[in-house]
Amino acid sequence: MGIIQIIKSFIQLGEFLREYSNGKIESDQSNQLNEIVLNDHIQNPWFTEKNIRESIEAIGESLRPEKINFWINKYLHIKNQKNTKKIGVITAGNIPLVGFHDFITVLISGNIFYGKLSSKDNRLLKFISEYLIYLNSDFKKLIYFTEDKLENFDAVIATGSNNTSRYFEYYFGKYPHIIRKNRNSVAVLDGNETKADIELLANDIFSYFGLGCRNVSKLYIPKDYCFDLFFENIVHFESVYRHNKYANNYDYNKSVYLMNLIQHFDNGFVILKEDQGLSSPIGVLFFEYYDDIKKVKEYLDLNPPAGPALSADRRAGKDQIQCIVSKSEFIKEAIPFGKAQQPELWDYADNVDTMQFLLNL
Repeated sequence: MGIIQIIKSFIQLGEFLREYSNGKIESDQSNQLNEIVLNDHIQNPWFTEKNIRESIEAIGESLRPEKINFWINKYLHIKNQKNTKKIGVITAGNIPLVGFHDFITVLISGNIFYGKLSSKDNRLLKFISEYLIYLNSDFKKLIYFTEDKLENFDAVIATGSNNTSRYFEYYFGKYPHIIRKNRNSVAVLDGNETKADIELLANDIFSYFGLGCRNVSKLYIPKDYCFDLFFENIVHFESVYRHNKYANNYDYNKSVYLMNLIQHFDNGFVILKEDQGLSSPIGVLFFEYYDDIKKVKEYLDLNPPAGPALSADRRAGKDQIQCIVSKSEFIKEAIPFGKAQQPELWDYADNVDTMQFLLNL
């Protein structure tokens, strides 16, 4: 298949996903997708209908023609790519369709997608593959899935935890690879946020129950910050406590803090704990006071989202931040409130350019 045909198919996929999200389509394909949306929670309780629909809507928006063209236009030699490689892709299962970006990047770069899907999320991407094959049967030669060990591949993209990444390094280290570990996102508040800002920030915190690497797990706040505005404007997410697994985690952490006399704030569905760490447990949001926002910027400059230009020791573990949410003029690299879980095609995980990696093979 030529790059133009592949792009056209993904544009058509985007149209389908947007129409599905808007309830404007009824077909055999939409009925198949609806069955997954309504029932995937049986296989993975974290995959609620709401969360799956949010993921589908975000992907549909990212596949608008102007966005796809903007994304690929920076890669001048993409249309001349002739040396097709078989790319093994191991996906995570923390949020619905989290492996879609690797999927589209492998195919648009002119390579073969050879996927091993997480058992927690192994239906949605297969549906999308079947839809692309429905649009153009030539995709049958470009998309493969396996439940066994990956074999006979040219490069690997693997996403997992800090623990599984060690195994990935051991098994795949001799191949060209991208191996991703745990990451977290942070928000920097300066005390001038509006009610609307906090409402949007709540989306960054609670979407997908906070399980994504782009979910905000820590706040940097000015000294003497009053939490009233914050708590008053996140109440629209109190329904997360009605989810059994989230509630179990929240109750457990609350019990631990109470029994150990650990100071914290609690509004009945999320706990705020002062902590220098970045990775907060489910149902908990860490925060840290600052005297000078410029010092926060200095820290973030030393611990930025990782990129390919970083030195080996920085890549080894110092960098744990996926993205930064803020509207402060001092945090230039920040994204707006409410946009953490709406990445564009050019927003690469760990800030490592997957497309360039594939084109350089």
